[in-house]
Amino acid sequence: MKGTMSEVKSKESSLEDRDPHENVREEASGAPEGAGGGSTESSHSTQQADSPTVEELQAKLAEAEDRALRAQAELENVRRRLRREMEDERRYYSMPLIKDLLSVLDNLHRAIEAAETTGATEGLLEGVRMVADQLEETLKAHHCIPIEAAGLPFDPNVHEAIAEHPHEELPPGTVAHVARRGFKLHDRVVRPSQVIVTKRAEGSEESNEAAREEPSDQSTSR
Repeated sequence: MKGTMSEVKSKESSLEDRDPHENVREEASGAPEGAGGGSTESSHSTQQADSPTVEELQAKLAEAEDRALRAQAELENVRRRLRREMEDERRYYSMPLIKDLLSVLDNLHRAIEAAETTGATEGLLEGVRMVADQLEETLKAHHCIPIEAAGLPFDPNVHEAIAEHPHEELPPGTVAHVARRGFKLHDRVVRPSQVIVTKRAEGSEESNEAAREEPSDQSTSR
């Protein structure tokens, strides 16, 4: 009996001397394996649900490439427009100067006409004519050329009609006289030519035929 009591006391003392953390580790190790495994699998499935798929990544990449191509095309259009505007600016930069020079040219031609009419000194007339020719050559060097008009059909794009007169030789709608010459800079009109345009003469055969046809047409309609 004494031996049994001593064994019980030794067991109790051994349990008291044992580290309590070892009990916790044993309980943890003795826990069911399914509990820890289930939490790991659930977290892994959540991560898979949050991460994008390959198809989604490819769609986003294609969308980004499309936006980049659109931005590049828009930038290229802006560059072309700016380049075209700069070219037009350089091409027509001398337009105001040419307008002023044209007034000088008009005065020179008036002086020439006056000298020819009044019979002024031949030397003065020749000198003014040389200045006018030189000025016209200067304008041509800057791509400013006169607009042809005399004897040509009237063109409202380059001609400005200031009067209409009947003409026996020229057909109607033809430029019979140029009152003031027009000029172009490259393909742009600086100023149109002021012209007198022919019209059908009132006593011509065509007008008489038209007058005779009107009563016949009215009688036919009756």
